[in-house]
Amino acid sequence: MEKKYPKIQRGICAAGLTVLALLFLFWLGDGNGGSAPEFLAALLSLLLFAALCLRFVPCWFALWFGEEEPAAERRGLPMTMIFALGLGCAFVHIALIWVILHYVNHDMTPRQFADFWLSADAYHYLCIARDWYIPQGDIDRVVQLVFLPGYPIAVRLTAVLARDYILSGMLVSILSFAGALCVVYRLVLLDHDEKTALRTVIFLCLMPGAFFFTAPMSESFFLLLSAACLYSARKGKWLLAGLFGALASFTRSLGLMLFVPLFMEIAAELLHGRRRARRGLAALALVPLGFGMYCLVNYFVSGDPFRFLYYQRTHWYQELGLFFNTAAYQTRYALGADKHTLMGLWIPNLVAQFASLGILTAGAKRLRASYTLWAIAYYVVAIGATWLLSAPRYLAVLLPIPLSLALLGEKRAPRIALYALLAAGELYYIVMFALRRSVW
Repeated sequence: MEKKYPKIQRGICAAGLTVLALLFLFWLGDGNGGSAPEFLAALLSLLLFAALCLRFVPCWFALWFGEEEPAAERRGLPMTMIFALGLGCAFVHIALIWVILHYVNHDMTPRQFADFWLSADAYHYLCIARDWYIPQGDIDRVVQLVFLPGYPIAVRLTAVLARDYILSGMLVSILSFAGALCVVYRLVLLDHDEKTALRTVIFLCLMPGAFFFTAPMSESFFLLLSAACLYSARKGKWLLAGLFGALASFTRSLGLMLFVPLFMEIAAELLHGRRRARRGLAALALVPLGFGMYCLVNYFVSGDPFRFLYYQRTHWYQELGLFFNTAAYQTRYALGADKHTLMGLWIPNLVAQFASLGILTAGAKRLRASYTLWAIAYYVVAIGATWLLSAPRYLAVLLPIPLSLALLGEKRAPRIALYALLAAGELYYIVMFALRRSVW
């Protein structure tokens, strides 16, 4: 493909680099990047992102204009084994956190351990599951309208049987994570061998922030829905892909980014003459429909379908910004932070941002182009937040990252090094979380 369309590809690359350069210059012109560390952090973020985009372009042309056979799933391990791996990973995380907390507080009761999980955003999700959204009253409860309803509804349904909202939340998360590993494993088998698929799910279990897949928060549920959306699309089951995409965007706003890989896959199918893919256009319409239902919830609760934007801006100081600005302001805060905040918040956030771009760039030539473009779009929106505190958690659910790691770890030595590095990072982040070091 590089030989067939060299001028077009060079033109696209030049246009993209020009846009990035102009954005960076405008950002500097607004008085940003005042100190050398901030400027260098932003520049490094921009350069890594540009390298990822440059590697994406030839893969994009290969997907749309190259020769490709329809997806054929390879045989792999029984799904019961992958499901058991997910359950085992969740219980290991729970046990590690129990050990750390018990070391700090020898008199900790099971009830106190359960209440510990009401940290980060879990409290908000469980309040919504129990009481739904409230239009007025306690401002900390009113602003919970920014949390999407997909996961709380699943917890509410589970609580009918479990009778405890913390337990219900953890059950939904643990079972969703185990199920997500099964779908991810089968998704990878469409393009790679059994060993690569297994490495992908292992890396997913080791991602720093993977312990959030056990917590009563929406990460596991969103991961399951995202993987199911992509798997259904790759198998040509467009209605299912659209429904899972709609549920994902009803669960997290970043679910809207699933529109990107679905569009790439549908376009590839149509360009290869598979007219049945026209059904996929309905799937594209379903993805934003899920978020539209969330806007409808906003309307019924507050009278304003976009009230969540007001609460995001005024209560959480969140708006959509430039991803490299995030690297700059987090570097500024890191340099002035106390030890606990530096170790628990800013270092993990900065490492997650730079490492994820490096990993994706290294694996981009072997990633499916639709996955890479999904990662690019997801990164721009997730990391572009103007007050980002949860980069490791947001990036832990981005499937192209563990898949890239699996591709980079084909040989034994780099594989062992990557396993050790991620396991150490995950253990470090678990300790920070257990000790309440501003991990969100």
